Amino acid sequence: MTQTRYSRTRNPESEKEKPRGGGGGAAMRVIVPLQGVAQGRGGLVLGSIIPCALFYFLQFYLKRHRNDPDDQNESNSPDQNPTTQSPSSEQLTELPVLTRNLSRALLSPRSPSGPVSVSSRVGGIVKGPDSPYYVGLRRVKDDPYDELGNPNGVIQLGLAENKLSLDLVKDWLAENAEEAILGYGKELSISKIATYQPFDGLMEFKVAVAGFMSQVMEKAVSFNPSQLVLTAGATPAIEILSFCLADAGNALLVPTPCCPGFDRDVKWRTGVEIIHVPCRSADNFNVSIAALDRAFNQAKKRGLKVRGIIISNPSNLVGNLLSRNTLYSLLDFAREKNIHIVSNEILASSTHGNEEFVSMAEIIDLEDFDRKRVHIVYGLSKDLSLPGIRVGVIYSFNEEVLAAAKKLSRFSSVSAPTQRLLISMLSDNKFVQTFISINRERLQRMYAQFVAGLKKLGIDCIKSSGGFCCWADMSGLISSYSEKGELELWDKLLNVAKVNVTPGSSCHCIEPGWFRFCFATLTEKDIPVVMERIQKVSETCKLNS
Repeated sequence: MTQTRYSRTRNPESEKEKPRGGGGGAAMRVIVPLQGVAQGRGGLVLGSIIPCALFYFLQFYLKRHRNDPDDQNESNSPDQNPTTQSPSSEQLTELPVLTRNLSRALLSPRSPSGPVSVSSRVGGIVKGPDSPYYVGLRRVKDDPYDELGNPNGVIQLGLAENKLSLDLVKDWLAENAEEAILGYGKELSISKIATYQPFDGLMEFKVAVAGFMSQVMEKAVSFNPSQLVLTAGATPAIEILSFCLADAGNALLVPTPCCPGFDRDVKWRTGVEIIHVPCRSADNFNVSIAALDRAFNQAKKRGLKVRGIIISNPSNLVGNLLSRNTLYSLLDFAREKNIHIVSNEILASSTHGNEEFVSMAEIIDLEDFDRKRVHIVYGLSKDLSLPGIRVGVIYSFNEEVLAAAKKLSRFSSVSAPTQRLLISMLSDNKFVQTFISINRERLQRMYAQFVAGLKKLGIDCIKSSGGFCCWADMSGLISSYSEKGELELWDKLLNVAKVNVTPGSSCHCIEPGWFRFCFATLTEKDIPVVMERIQKVSETCKLNS
């Protein structure tokens, strides 16, 4: 509420009683609003008269330049009711009040200089070009395929997600979720789900995760719960390890083709660089020590310090499983170069076929290698079909890395209700064993049907033993053997056939024409629809070649 300021006038009778120096007449009532503030060592002139004069000049200026139509309308309106005044108000002199908006604008020493800025890091993230991988994901989001609701929508084959066994998860949650979160007997233990918990995970949850990981590895190795740090998905787990193992400007070796998300996971916030190590179709895209050695030496010549290597076992794209001999060779290479190894094993349970999966933890457990340079990433998004639950795992033998990772996990901790739910799920041995067995059978069956469908179209795939993807050779359909020709085919698949797949260039594959098809997002009755759409583009490309 705006208050009108008044200054009480002096009584004329009392004025006569007081002696005046300088003559009679009505005394001028001088109001000095700044005197109490500005009075200083300068005496009367500097401390009072000059500030007072400046104040009144400012008031005069504002009065001359103020043009408030509301005030004019009010003053010129004949119907305006006069303000009722108290008897004492006749002896009060009204002081002018500054209009708030005008006074702030006029008194401000600076004018707006443009929009507020953000950090250069934001510009690099927002304005940087998106790879076709992310463009395709957005297209599916805007126009998703549905057999009944949107039969002409875009079919998702670009996201490594397993929907084949969601029914098993749904049935377990329907039966057990309430008791798992609220507690047995329907008694809510609010302190277990609503209060602060350790950022790196409850020990009870770590024990359950370690037990599940051991079952996934078919009990070939046991995991120490105290060496686990839990995060909100495998993405922050990889980022935390990148932060712990390398300084900004250092580099990590990553064999390609690799997951399209690594460019963001490793580089965005850590400042760590990636050196891609190309693998070739002649070797079934298996990593070779010779290629790693070349990449390491080239980085050294460029002045880059290589601090580690990130391997994926099974491969998130090709589906290769690394053999024991390969793992031993990788450890020898790491020890020779004095670098770390990060083994990304998020698909350890999602294998199909007869090939053996061997965890890096098993190799370390059997041999007397330098354990402090080995770190394993795991999660429940792939192997338990729970990407929305967001649980990732760092398993390390390095005490310094574990100590730092525990503190860094404050930025990506798993919620307490989620941990309570999964403690119950992972402790249900019958459910876990049934899920692993049925999920592998379904993956094998879907993989075989999808590869057979592509084979009928003249499209061959690299043999896969794990994961949710087919790595398909479509080089015979591209207009030119180049990245440009590959992206032209990708565009046709996305916008003409309305099938979202991932081009090899988004995965840093150096051979044009390879594409990733994620078949685990489909149902078996979707496969004929997908093949029919791909066939139309395939026939068009063959006619134009």
